[in-house]
Amino acid sequence: MPDPTAGLPPRYLRTPEAARFLSLSGRTLEKHRTYGTGPTYRKIGGRVVYAVYDLKAWADRGAKTSTSDPGAGTVLPAKRHMAAAAYAARVRR
Repeated sequence: MPDPTAGLPPRYLRTPEAARFLSLSGRTLEKHRTYGTGPTYRKIGGRVVYAVYDLKAWADRGAKTSTSDPGAGTVLPAKRHMAAAAYAARVRR
């Protein structure tokens, strides 16, 4: 079945809309952005926006089929993690 959004420009959502899309609070999404554990975002004219495609891809990283399924990836909680902190330190240098 062809993708109905193929050929259309990506749809961007502001933080409150993106949070509703993911069933999270806006504050949780802001924390994910701060700690580097959330979906990819863009800054356009000082505004933070998320592409729907990036939100879906981030949520899909946590897809599991059972409680024992290791899955393809992990969606980290919205808190500081050593791996994210080390990456941020390397980027700043």
